[in-house]
Amino acid sequence: MQMPFCSKLWDWSPAPAPPENHTAIHGTVVVSCHFGLSVPGKTTTLSLYSSTQIDYNTSKGRLSAEAPLRGGKKTKHGPGKTSTMTYQVTFFVDAEFGTPGAVVVKNGLKNDQFFLRHVHLELAEDRGIHFECNSWVYPYKKASDRVFFINTCYLPDKTPEALRLLREEELRSLRGSGRGERKDWERVYDFDYYNDLGNPDKEDHARPVLGGSSTHPYPRRCRTGRPLFKTDGMTETRKHLINLDFYIPPDERFSPTKLAEVLTLAVQAVTHFVVPEAKALFQGSINNFRSFEQLRRDMYMKPPQPAVEGVVMDRLKSSVPSHKTFKQVSKMVKDTPVKFPIPQVIEYDQEAWRTDEEFAREMLAGLNPVVIKRLEVFPPVGTGGKPSTITAAHIEGQLEGLTVQKAMLQKRLYILDHHDYLMPYLRRINTLGVCIYASRTLLFLKDDGTLKPVVIELSLPGDGMDGDGEISRIFLPASQGMDAHLWQLAKAHVSVNDSGYHQLISHWLFTHATVEPFIIATKRQLSVMHPIHKLLDPHFKDNMQINTLARSILLSAGGILERTMYPGKYAMEMSSAIYADWRFTEQSLPNDLIKRGMASMDAGGGVSLHIKDYPYAVDGLEVWGAIEGWVRSYCTHFYHSDAAVAGDGELQAWWDDVRRVGHGDRQGDGRCWLELDTVGNLVESLTTLIWTASALHAAVNFGQYGYAGFMPNRPTRCRRFVPLPGSPEMAQLEADPEKFFLEMVPDRFTTTLGLALIEVLSNHTSDEVYLGQRPTAAWTDDGEVLQLMDRFREELRRVERRVEERNRDPGLKNRRGPARVPYTLLFPDVGNVGGKEKGITGKGIPNSVSI
Repeated sequence: MQMPFCSKLWDWSPAPAPPENHTAIHGTVVVSCHFGLSVPGKTTTLSLYSSTQIDYNTSKGRLSAEAPLRGGKKTKHGPGKTSTMTYQVTFFVDAEFGTPGAVVVKNGLKNDQFFLRHVHLELAEDRGIHFECNSWVYPYKKASDRVFFINTCYLPDKTPEALRLLREEELRSLRGSGRGERKDWERVYDFDYYNDLGNPDKEDHARPVLGGSSTHPYPRRCRTGRPLFKTDGMTETRKHLINLDFYIPPDERFSPTKLAEVLTLAVQAVTHFVVPEAKALFQGSINNFRSFEQLRRDMYMKPPQPAVEGVVMDRLKSSVPSHKTFKQVSKMVKDTPVKFPIPQVIEYDQEAWRTDEEFAREMLAGLNPVVIKRLEVFPPVGTGGKPSTITAAHIEGQLEGLTVQKAMLQKRLYILDHHDYLMPYLRRINTLGVCIYASRTLLFLKDDGTLKPVVIELSLPGDGMDGDGEISRIFLPASQGMDAHLWQLAKAHVSVNDSGYHQLISHWLFTHATVEPFIIATKRQLSVMHPIHKLLDPHFKDNMQINTLARSILLSAGGILERTMYPGKYAMEMSSAIYADWRFTEQSLPNDLIKRGMASMDAGGGVSLHIKDYPYAVDGLEVWGAIEGWVRSYCTHFYHSDAAVAGDGELQAWWDDVRRVGHGDRQGDGRCWLELDTVGNLVESLTTLIWTASALHAAVNFGQYGYAGFMPNRPTRCRRFVPLPGSPEMAQLEADPEKFFLEMVPDRFTTTLGLALIEVLSNHTSDEVYLGQRPTAAWTDDGEVLQLMDRFREELRRVERRVEERNRDPGLKNRRGPARVPYTLLFPDVGNVGGKEKGITGKGIPNSVSI
């Protein structure tokens, strides 16, 4: 039950005079109250721990008497001017109390939690002490009293003696016992396997447990402790098909503002033919689009369907845990028109996506620019030693007079390789009603700096019983006749491979999934007073909530990813096989570019790109440099020697938790991790983590709608193979190439379901906090650190100016390409404060994996 605010319940009189020999410390307490959130009751109290005077009976700081809240005034706080309630509080402490270092909050409500933003104390001589809280406080009868520490950073050995035991107790409570099912109000961070994706009681919905074995290695997730299915004793049960209330620690949940916005986006997306009732809108769920014109008209120009919207809202009502949130979503849905916007890739020119130049350019500046590699061996050789069927004769006429060897020597041959990881799965995948090849695409770097595809090889497993054989077909560029139609089909099959790898690996595995163990380890091992905790915390915002929703709706057996992407039920198992070779050290942008042969280390220790107009890498290296400079200045502010890093007990326990538990399946690879024994290694590791959570995720996420919003440009599965010469299918292709193409790529229902998903994923919400920003100006009381942050922000502004300059340069053809889509995915957007610009913007680097 919500505790309503009523002025008659509160004491509006001035604070009483302090008792004899006592001093009054006055403070303000700010609580969020938007969307009808509960506010504290009269029985809610606060007390203070001293940071300078010890109570030797408890070995903690001296504790003040409890003080009630007074007043209650509606206010606005934060960049977004969120509705808040501000209260007064007065503590009476004796003259020997010392300086406060922690505040204890006791929620006296019977059932309701409230969201505490901050507590600010006014001391003598115009001194203030700030406690930045931003946390849910549950009733004390459910959860223990909450302790919030002062905004000062302390390394463990620098912690004031009066706060040391409190610091240790807080960390112990966050680790939990590893037993029992987690309750909503519990703040417990523990690791578990991905054992909640399947349902062994439902036909064809059993899925392997990922993590904890050499067969299926995987990063860990946050433990929920739900009961296991009796069928297999390994898979966790779930209450509903769609769960919006899977356990995550309260402080990892969406803000009420963001939850309402995300659910509103979801309702609008689902309204586009996604619920089963909506199938009637297009006469059956497997209908094809009859033409590209019909696809464009139906997807981006049709009016909303109010009847379907009502069905969706009824379904949502039973899934949303809060009635207050449901009411807000209902209002926002009514206020916002439902219509898919026109994707950028067809906004300027409806046919540019078909060109070879745009096909190749998107490997450098599209939504998955992290896979292309320089060709260093010809012909390409698979992991089993089997060479490709591509020969020099296939491509040498397209290399501007160069031989293959000279082109490789000049670093002008590149490959998009979706072969080796796919071949072991193709037989099984192609039993699921799809037609998928493994592919290799070779590209040549032209004199004008653009890439052109010169050959595509599509391969299937052979018929031999040994499983080692392959059947491969070669396709060459063509612009006329049947060869041109076959070339377009081959490019579509390559795009399907790349779409699956992008969503499952580049996006989900390499950002969302790999970051979560770092979050759990940080909360378990690094005190909120630790400077590294304070550095990293903004880069963890909303990640665990998003991952929880993904496990519930997207990644689970029968979920959206299995229904829209070609690997189907083998998707997560295939991602596990790829994780087996994942190395954290290679997630550094410079190391990644060098590993893929896209760059070399120069004499000065910098990175020299082999494709000068590689927008993702050019912009990315500047963003990487800005992050690295900020992290280095921050770390050297607190650590004055390598010995200080090696001797930091909390830091070493954190790194141990990450490597041995969170990413425990990769601990046996000595090249996976740096030792955290020097300031340099600490800076490199933290920069890599922040890059992954912020810029890398932005680069592979927020361009999804712009490029994949038009399905023919980025199809997610194929229903037909490329026709063989003389076959009936070849005759069908010759008779109507457009019809054949649309019958090959995803059907209408799959297209709209996928489009609904990527529209939600491509949105920035109003509470986005971008790289170089913090939610409040009071996130630290260290003036020098604030100055360092100002320098970081200014460096990001310089990056923005250089991005804009490059996008205006007509000589840099890969910045826009035939589709005229400027590369802005790594434009930091530092000035976008408080949701000033939200929605599908195609730019901006949020601090975290926030969607």
